[in-house]
Order: sequence, then structure tokens, then C-alpha cells
Amino acid sequence: MDRRRFMQTTGIGVLGAGVLTAATPARAGARKLSMVTSWPAGFPGLGTSASRVASRIEAATGGEIRIQVHSAGEVAGPFEVFAAVSAGKADLYHSAEYYQQSHSPAYNFFTAIPFGLTADEMAGWLLQGGGQALWDELAASRNIKPLMCTNTGAQMGGWYNREIRNLDDFSGLKIRMPGLGGEALGKLGAVLRNLPGGEIYDALQDGSLDAAEWVGPWNDLAAGMQEVAKHYYYPAFHEPGGNLSLGFNLDVWNSFTELQRTIITEVATAEYTRSLAEFNVRNALSLKILRDEHGVVPEPFSNDILAEIKKISAAVVAEVGASDAITTKIYTSFRTARERAMYWGQVGEEAFDNARRL
Repeated sequence: MDRRRFMQTTGIGVLGAGVLTAATPARAGARKLSMVTSWPAGFPGLGTSASRVASRIEAATGGEIRIQVHSAGEVAGPFEVFAAVSAGKADLYHSAEYYQQSHSPAYNFFTAIPFGLTADEMAGWLLQGGGQALWDELAASRNIKPLMCTNTGAQMGGWYNREIRNLDDFSGLKIRMPGLGGEALGKLGAVLRNLPGGEIYDALQDGSLDAAEWVGPWNDLAAGMQEVAKHYYYPAFHEPGGNLSLGFNLDVWNSFTELQRTIITEVATAEYTRSLAEFNVRNALSLKILRDEHGVVPEPFSNDILAEIKKISAAVVAEVGASDAITTKIYTSFRTARERAMYWGQVGEEAFDNARRL
């Protein structure tokens, strides 16, 4: 996709892109690392978060570690960054773990699971519920050390060029929806096309896609999705809080000092919070622009449709959870975290949100 398309639309594409920390003066003996990403150059929210975390690692280490960020396709394709880092062709990546599901379905749990964990709940599982240790165990088999880094928050259900009035409308629908949410729609007869973000606009425009999930209003507006699709559905049953990660080549990670590892971990964790706040603010602003300036009225999936997709998704996730020993261990931990989070959420934020709307 042409980069100008991401940066147009009343300037929304560049909001947040200019908040990187100032470059630290080069110091003698500075270590230079290469980061490969799954995002087009300058892509708002995703690409800018990758650049920001690289800049903050440099600043926090006093210039000891300098990271050059490569957009998708410069060094590795958007779905090839894991292999590049695993093999040592790059030092670290910024991407979504579910792009790795061909190697193990367990990677889905560390990006998003349909009807799974929100952004806050995901952080709770990874930081306090044993999720990070399981993630480390899984990724070590591919010579990678993963860290939570960025979160998109709640997403949207996607852009469609046909109405979704009942379950039959998914039959034959050519849709871009990665992860297990896409597999659930596949059970309804949808035809899955796993395209990188930079190819979605053109695919919707030329008809090779009928529908596509991307992220949310901020990214969707910047990408011009309203120009090539008629219907904007919600909620994002497939990604309630998309976690994006930093993944270091494990040999590179082990070569850092303990202090450097601590600094990098804390910078990545802070970026998770910073990016989530940014997405929430920019999504609210962008949704208003889509409505007021482009006439886009978001449409809800019906409760009947959501209930059936939820049932199918549960079966898909359970099947994945029984794939092998490590996946079963991760699935069990994830499910426990979800059950606890839902109970607390019901009497905590959900109850407050309902009261706030009275």
C-alpha cells in the first residue's frame, strides 16, 4: 500500500508518529542491532510503536544499544520476521505472534484468542499469571526471547462489502482475518486470505477480498478502508486486545548484561501501556471522523451471530488446546486467567460501566 495513503485523511496517520525520544549521541562501543517489523514504513500505531520502543531502549541504555528499525519487506517479509530473528539474520522483531501459528498453534494465545482476554487482562496473565514463563518456554524452541510490547486495545469486527444479517452470509465470503477468529469463520464457510496489512486496501478494491479485519478506527481511517468497503462491523470478537511483541534472538538476548535485560523489559512493558493509551485516544477521535466526515455508521453483529461464533470459537480453541503438551499447558493457564478476569470484570469495571450509562 502506498505510504501516502497511511499518512493522509486530515493528518490522522501521523498523530503519535512524532513523539519519539531524541536520538542519544553515539558513544564509543555502542552495540548496533537490527529490528525487523511486520508493518509498512511509518504505519501509525504499529510501526510508530516499534520505532518508539527502539528509540527509548537507546535512550534508557545511555546509547549502549542502538536499534535500526526495518519496515516490512526491507530485510524480511511481514510474515518472515520470526524466521529471520530465529536464524540470526536479524536481532529482534516487532510483530504479532499469531503470524507464527504454522509452527505452533500455541502462539495464538500470545496475540489474541476469540472471546479471550482484553488488553488489561492479557497484561495480567503475562505479568502476574504465569503467561510470560510459558511464552518463554514456547519461543525458546525457536531461539527467541519474547516480550509484550504494544497493545491495540479493543478492535473492530472489520470492513465488509456485503451485509452480515445471518450466519449464511459468511458462506463463500473471502475475508482477511488471521488467527483463530478466522478459523472460526472458516467453519461457517468463509474463505480465508491471510494478507499483510499493506495489501488489504488493494484486495478490497479489486474484489479479491469481500471483507477484511485490520485493527480499529485509527488504523482503518489512515489506511482509507472507508473508500473500498461499505459496512463497518463490531465488536471484534476475534481480537479483544491484540498484543504485539518484541522478539529477540535468544543468543543476542543472553549476551546482554542483566541490567540491559532489565532495562529492555521495563521499556517494552512501559510501551505496552503507552501504546494502549494512544490507541484508545486515537480510535475515539478517528471513529468520530469516520462518522462525521465520511458518513460511516458502525453496525453491530447480531447477538444470534455472536452467540454462534462464540460456540464455534470455543470448539476451535479447545481443539487447538489439545494439540500437544506445551499448547495444552498454555491453554489451561489462559483459560484459568480468563475465568478469573471475567468474574472480577463483571463486578468491577463492567458494573461501573453499566452504572455510568444510567
